[in-house]
Amino acid sequence: MARTIQQLFDLKGKTALVTGGSRGLGLQMAYALGEAGARIMLSSRKAEDLEQSAADLQAAGIDARWVAADCTKEADIAHLVSETLQRMGDVDILLNNAGAAWGAPAEDHPVEAWDKVMNLNVRSYFILSQMLAKQSMIPRRSGRIINVASIAGLGGNPEGMNTIAYNTSKGAVINFTRTLGAEWGKHNITVNAICPGFFPSKMTMGTLKALGEEKLASHAPLKRLGDDEDLKGACVLFASDAGKHITGQWLAVDGGVSVVTGG
Repeated sequence: MARTIQQLFDLKGKTALVTGGSRGLGLQMAYALGEAGARIMLSSRKAEDLEQSAADLQAAGIDARWVAADCTKEADIAHLVSETLQRMGDVDILLNNAGAAWGAPAEDHPVEAWDKVMNLNVRSYFILSQMLAKQSMIPRRSGRIINVASIAGLGGNPEGMNTIAYNTSKGAVINFTRTLGAEWGKHNITVNAICPGFFPSKMTMGTLKALGEEKLASHAPLKRLGDDEDLKGACVLFASDAGKHITGQWLAVDGGVSVVTGG
C-alpha cells in the first residue's frame, strides 16, 4: 500500500550530518531535518557557535549534537566521520554545506584564495561523501547526500560581483552531484544539489551592503531575497522517501532568478 505524504516526508529514526551547520543556510536546513524527525549532528569550525546552535535546536525539541571540524583538513574530516558514527551510529543523510567565498576581479584573484575556496567547496564534499559512504551508506545500501551548490554555479556574475573561484566551485559541485548520483545509484544512495539564490547571511553581508537589498531582489521574478524558511522544503524532499526516485539533480531555490538569466 502506498504511504501517505506525511509518512513519505517523515524522518523519524534517521540521523543527519550537517556541515557548516552552526549558522545561516546550514542551520536553517538542520532545523528542517530535525523538525521532520531526524537526529542532527552539526559541524563547523567554531565550537562556541556549534554549542549555541545545538542548544537552540535542543530547545526546539530536536535531538542535536555537535563536532568541531575544519573541512579543509582531511584529518578533521576523518575525525568528524569517526565521532559521528561512534556517537550517533549510522548516518542516513549527509548535508554538504560548508563553504567559503572570496571576492576579487579574476585578473587579481589570489591563487591561495582560489585554493581555499576549492578545498572547502569541492574537495571537502568529495572526501566527506567518500568516507561516510564507505563506512556507513554503501554497506547498508541506503543513503541521502545533499550538496549545497548555488545559482552562481549556473553562469556568470551580475554587475558588481567578482567571485570567479566561488562560481567555479559551485559549478563543480553541480557536476559532482550528477556524476556521484549516477555512480552510486547502484548502492541505493541518492545524491542531489540545492542551488540557493541570494539569501542574507554572514557570508553575503558584504554583497548586500555594496549592492543593496532592493537591487538584488529586483533580479528575481518574485522580487525578494530568500528567507529563513525557503530552503526547508527542498532539503526535506531530498532527504526523505518523498524524493527516493530523484538523484543526480539540482534544484534552484532563487525566486526565479535562474529562469530569467538562463541558468
